[in-house]
Amino acid sequence: MSHVQVDLSRHILASRWLEQGVVSYNRKHGELVKEAIHNRQDIPNTLRWLAHGPTHQVVKYLGYIINRCRYHTKERDMTCVTQNSGVSILAGTMQIASSKDKNPVFGELCFYGVINEIWDLDYNMFRIPIFKCDWVDNKNGIKVDELGFTLIDFSKIGHRSDSFNLGSQAKQVFYVDDQLDPKWSIVLSIPPKDFNNMEGLDDFTDNCMEHHPFISSMPEVESFNVMDESEAIYMREDCEGIWIENN
Repeated sequence: MSHVQVDLSRHILASRWLEQGVVSYNRKHGELVKEAIHNRQDIPNTLRWLAHGPTHQVVKYLGYIINRCRYHTKERDMTCVTQNSGVSILAGTMQIASSKDKNPVFGELCFYGVINEIWDLDYNMFRIPIFKCDWVDNKNGIKVDELGFTLIDFSKIGHRSDSFNLGSQAKQVFYVDDQLDPKWSIVLSIPPKDFNNMEGLDDFTDNCMEHHPFISSMPEVESFNVMDESEAIYMREDCEGIWIENN
């Protein structure tokens, strides 16, 4: 048992080392790009604005429509009967085979998670939406059953230092509880919705309208001659009426 614990600890340390190295590289790479294009004139304006970074004021939303899909934060989903907070992304990442592996291999992995926050970054000339998510750990939180369905365990959250992803690169998914084991959720794909050809875009906003209860029936009145002032009169007096016998 001690041997297994030691190997597991080494694997965790190696994974953390790799994760911290990627974060450090990303930070240094951003500064290098900014310095490289500062004095160059043949750089596209979009890349130049990206290198300068966004403004410090960030607008956050509970919902966002992008790529014909409507996304919600997990908090917003808690008040709805629909589910729009599930996302997946196919991303390139460095992988190691074991704790002793010093040669990481670059490959593609599919990550699954839920949206916690939606940020809209302002680069002055354009805006870029990004999703802050809880991602399920790919090592022990994802499996494929004998029928080919992908199942995830939301109690196994990983990749905490890399929780953001571009909204334009996200793919919406739907999670259904596994009836055989409630701790696992089945991943289902969602076809994109055609919002562009639908009228009345206000119907897709997050506004909530309250209405007073409608009266479904009229009160019974035995005689219109025997009524007090508190009772409403439901008979027109400006025209001749038609009397119907009550059998």
